[in-house]
Amino acid sequence: MPKSSPSLARIEPPALPQAVAMKLAEYPPVIRQRVLALREIVCMVAAKTPGVGPLEESLKWGEPAFATADSKSGSTVRIAWRPKQPSQYAMYFNCQTTLVDSFKTMFPTAFRYEGNRALVFEQGDEIAVEALRICIAMALTYHRERKAAKAPR
Repeated sequence: MPKSSPSLARIEPPALPQAVAMKLAEYPPVIRQRVLALREIVCMVAAKTPGVGPLEESLKWGEPAFATADSKSGSTVRIAWRPKQPSQYAMYFNCQTTLVDSFKTMFPTAFRYEGNRALVFEQGDEIAVEALRICIAMALTYHRERKAAKAPR
């Protein structure tokens, strides 16, 4: 279960969309709790990160996904159970971005990585919440930051 963080005051996440709730009901109870804990962190980070705005929560590729539909500031983040490795769940990022490579550089030992697309967790892992918060914020602002970096100065 994630460690609580004093820098993230509790923000109640929005109600689960029906399609997402139905998908999560298919997950084993322990994994569902872990995925919901990650969802809460994503929602908290989005609420506290300037310029992100509300998230659009839906299913993408059959997995719970969060997109910055209004602001278009970031890249989609997905969270899903890994049924072929039933004790695992993961947070997925667009593999066409440099996000996971950046996470590996910043936090080489904080997470298990899958290629350039995912952070993988075991159901009993204690999650490095502060590092994860930074990773999520980077994903939710990815497009905005890239655009700013390309702008003439």
